[in-house]
Amino acid sequence: MADALVLAMDGALGAFRCALVRGDKTLSEGSAATNRALEDGLGLIARTLAEASICAQDVDRIAAGTGPGSFTGLRIAVSYAKSLALGWKRPLVGVSCFDALEFGIEAVPRLCVISARPGVASVRLLDGDMRHRASGSAAAVADSVRSWLPGGRLACTGAAEDVLSALAERGFAVDILGSSFAPAQAIAMLASRRVPAANAHEVRADYGELPPAKIPKRK
Repeated sequence: MADALVLAMDGALGAFRCALVRGDKTLSEGSAATNRALEDGLGLIARTLAEASICAQDVDRIAAGTGPGSFTGLRIAVSYAKSLALGWKRPLVGVSCFDALEFGIEAVPRLCVISARPGVASVRLLDGDMRHRASGSAAAVADSVRSWLPGGRLACTGAAEDVLSALAERGFAVDILGSSFAPAQAIAMLASRRVPAANAHEVRADYGELPPAKIPKRK
């Protein structure tokens, strides 16, 4: 539904943000400080709708950034999106934060970097049909990138500064690129082009890292 009216929210990439978008036009948007997302998030969503003179019944679908990114902010945004989708009986679309940060960027090979938590980065490399992911320290993810590519020129978006030195030490010349859209805007535009989840419970947070341990199954 390219002309769908989409209410999108993201809490994984810093501030809690929401945007109301139809097609390629942003009708209204807003943000709240990360540490106020739980207290102010729903009020911000209500103001975003009011500023565009839109009520819940007018919204065609709801979208949320599914991560990776900030653990707490991600959980809050996905929880709000699921609650509104269920309460308003609207379809829900989950959009990877990698996709949101790369929206409108075509350069390849390209590396998208997201700060998951202090000292830890989650990265995704796209190069034609090749797609790789890794999480860890700057040195660890740069080693992973070096195992996927021999070096050379690399487009980088997102929190590129977190891994810039480590990539340079491994023979990469990095071009830092940024999307022209705020994350919530990009999420809304991408969501208007995608098939919604069959139900809200199918949309799950992607924290970017494997669990530290697995509990063995009882025999």
